[in-house]
Amino acid sequence: MTSSFFNESPDMIPDKALIMSGYGINSEMETQEVLARAGMDSDIVHINDLIDKKQRLSDYRLLVFPGGFSYGDDTGAGNAFANRVRNNLWDDLTEFLNGDNLVLGICNGFQILANLGLVPAFNKQFKRDIALMPNHKGVLECRYVTLKPTADNIWTKGIDKIVCPVSHGEGNFSCSKETLAKLQSKKMIAFTYCKDDMKSANGEYPFNPNGSTADIAGITSENGKVLAMMPHPERAMDFVNLYDWTLQKEKMKRQGIKVPTESLNMKLFRNIVNYFS
Repeated sequence: MTSSFFNESPDMIPDKALIMSGYGINSEMETQEVLARAGMDSDIVHINDLIDKKQRLSDYRLLVFPGGFSYGDDTGAGNAFANRVRNNLWDDLTEFLNGDNLVLGICNGFQILANLGLVPAFNKQFKRDIALMPNHKGVLECRYVTLKPTADNIWTKGIDKIVCPVSHGEGNFSCSKETLAKLQSKKMIAFTYCKDDMKSANGEYPFNPNGSTADIAGITSENGKVLAMMPHPERAMDFVNLYDWTLQKEKMKRQGIKVPTESLNMKLFRNIVNYFS
C-alpha cells in the first residue's frame, strides 16, 4: 500500500525505506509522502520498535532520519537520539552501512548523523569531525533558502538548484580547517547556500541563514552513500509550496511555459529511486 495522499504515485520499486521516528521527531509524514510520489514505499518505525526487534533494519534499503527536535534537543541537538542509536542499534547500523544501501538525514537528522560520525566518516572512521552549532543570530530560522549542488553524486544528479525551507536553531555547520579541506578536495560538499541568482552566499544573511562555514548546507560521507542536509526539501515538494509560486506562475503563463505541479526538490528523491532501480 502506498502512502500518497493524492493517489498520484507511480508504481513502487520493490525496495523500501525505513523512516525513523521517535519522541520529538515531526517530519515523518512529509518524508513518507515525498518518497511515495518518487516511487518508493516506506514504513515509519519508532526507534523503540527497532530496539525491541519488532522491526529489522535489514529489511530496508534506505534509512531516513527526518527533521524535528528529537528528545527536545535537551542534551544538544540530535545528541540523545544519536546515543540511543549508538547504544542499542550500532551493530545493525554498521551492517546496514556495509551493504549497498543509502542513508539520508534532514535537519535534526543531519545533527543525529553528525553526532554518530556517519558524516563525513573519513576512511570509514565514525567519529565526530563536524558540528552543527547555534545559528549566528541565536534564533530559530524559518525561511526559504536557495541551494546549489557543488558535487555530482548519487543525490545531486541532474539538479541545477533547489529552493526549500529551513527550520532550525542549530544549523551552523562548523569544522576545522583540515576537515574543510578534506571535504572540498574529496568533493563531499553536496549543497551550499547561495543567492537567488545562484551566486555564492559568502556567509551573507539571510542567504546563508545560520553562518555555516563555506556556506555548507549538506555533505555526504566519503563513500557518497550517506547524505546529511539542514534544509527541508520534503517540505516543499509541490510547486505551490514555494514562497514565490504565484509570481513564478504569472511569469510562466506570459512566456507560454506550462506551470509545473511539483517543485524541483522532487529530483532529489527521484535520484534515490533511480539508484535502486
